[in-house]
Amino acid sequence: MANLSDIIEGFIKEMFEDIPEGILDIQRNEMANHFNCAPSQINYVLTTRFTLERGYFVESRRGGGGYIRIKKLKISEDEFLREIMDFIGETISGSDAKTIIQRLWEEDVITEREMKILCAAVNKYNLPLSPSDRNLIRARIMKAIITTLMDFEARKGGEQQ
Repeated sequence: MANLSDIIEGFIKEMFEDIPEGILDIQRNEMANHFNCAPSQINYVLTTRFTLERGYFVESRRGGGGYIRIKKLKISEDEFLREIMDFIGETISGSDAKTIIQRLWEEDVITEREMKILCAAVNKYNLPLSPSDRNLIRARIMKAIITTLMDFEARKGGEQQ
């Protein structure tokens, strides 16, 4: 059985299916009332499930008419790939790397086969190093992947003109 966070995440993702522009405004308190939970549960879902590396940008507007705006980023956009590069930084954990790879697959940027190959490449068992060295090498691998995708997208865009 799915936990409440999974249910809230699924509900929000379903809302995006009806919004072609990919921008969703929600009222945190209304959503908390809908799911009969504390508003902090909604915050938890937004901060853990709707992150930049998963392809979402979340902003909060405070005040009486406050709302939370969630923007689903298009993965083929250079801006998004650059944001991922910034997120990776000098090191990246295995779970964050796999989340990024999963997002690339979900958006059909890579195939399922490529996703599995990339996940194997960043797996800690295939990087027999100290944890800090492993995260450093993993970040370099991920940056090489993103750079290659950006280059491929740029060349693909040039062919269409």
